[in-house]
Amino acid sequence: MKTITQLKFIVLLSSIILLQNCTKAAEGVGALPPAPELPVYTVITSNTSTFQEFPTALEGKNNVEIRSQVDGYLDKIYVEEGAFVRAGQPLFKIDSRSYGEQVNMASANLQAANANIQKMKVEVDRLTTLVAEKVVSDVQLKTAKANYAVAVATAAQAKASLSGSRITNGFTTITAPVSGYLGRIPYKKGSLISRTDATPLAFVSDISEIYAYFSISEIDFIAFQKKYVGATLEEKMRNMPLVDLVIADNTTYSEKGKMKMIDGQFDKSTGAITVRATFPNPNGTLRSGNTGKVRMPQLLSDAVVIPQESTFEIQDKTYVYVLGKDKKVTSKPITISGKTDNYYFISEGLKKGDQIVFTGLGSLKDGASIKPKMISSDSLIAATPL
Repeated sequence: MKTITQLKFIVLLSSIILLQNCTKAAEGVGALPPAPELPVYTVITSNTSTFQEFPTALEGKNNVEIRSQVDGYLDKIYVEEGAFVRAGQPLFKIDSRSYGEQVNMASANLQAANANIQKMKVEVDRLTTLVAEKVVSDVQLKTAKANYAVAVATAAQAKASLSGSRITNGFTTITAPVSGYLGRIPYKKGSLISRTDATPLAFVSDISEIYAYFSISEIDFIAFQKKYVGATLEEKMRNMPLVDLVIADNTTYSEKGKMKMIDGQFDKSTGAITVRATFPNPNGTLRSGNTGKVRMPQLLSDAVVIPQESTFEIQDKTYVYVLGKDKKVTSKPITISGKTDNYYFISEGLKKGDQIVFTGLGSLKDGASIKPKMISSDSLIAATPL
């Protein structure tokens, strides 16, 4: 009997121990991991310069189609594709033999007309004497004078025809209308050229200055009008700071540009207006057809500044994680009004003194607890300047 009682006690004790172990194991499985330690940054404000960027298409100061004003076979090509040409320099020659013969014919016609004038003048002089002596009637003299006037008019017509023939013959030599770089030449020597050809002989692009055309929204246009002083748009543009051009390899072009033109009306389909900045191009570095971005500087006063690393995007909206007093984070949308290479300037969503998570955003979600590791704005800006 005593043995049975001891056995029951052992079984009961074993069950209690097993139950305790299971409870501890269950508690271990459900335990939360420790809060991650993440750097936290206190939002500051600053007076600084930033910029807006606008995609642009570049064009030369003058982009001129080279076309023939006469029909004929292409006799000579004086220049190479891509060459720099000066205004008035011969580029092409159209076969001029038929046009030269037209000049010769017009010249001969003028000589004949001048000879006829002399003939009519002699006749007028002869009849004038005879009428004075009453040998013939004055009707014959009047007729002779009329014939003389016709001869003078005919000579004038012949002279104009000769001038026109010479001009047409001159069109057989095609010269550069402006100085610039010659584009591709789609025709070869011997090609039949017509004034009505859809394709020009070539293009000449004057790129001594480059025009950068870009579009700004109605909101940006209104902000521009408010920002700069001046009674007219022209005065406001003169008071704007110089702008930069970021070219395709993301480097900044060496020359500064000046705002020169704003279109007369908005595009109804896009709600934007076209603007032009002009850049000097003394070395011919830029060409028509290049692309880039016009960078317009902005002066911001007491702007909220945050590092770009502190943000993340969801469906084209930018967010940050704001740290609450309970050391839990909450995602918050922000509106970016400008940027530098490393920082965003915020117009809505944050204020000075807010605390945001600096890095390590990938593992966070709303309501997550963290162990903040505060970093000073001075050290951050010293390491990565504005």
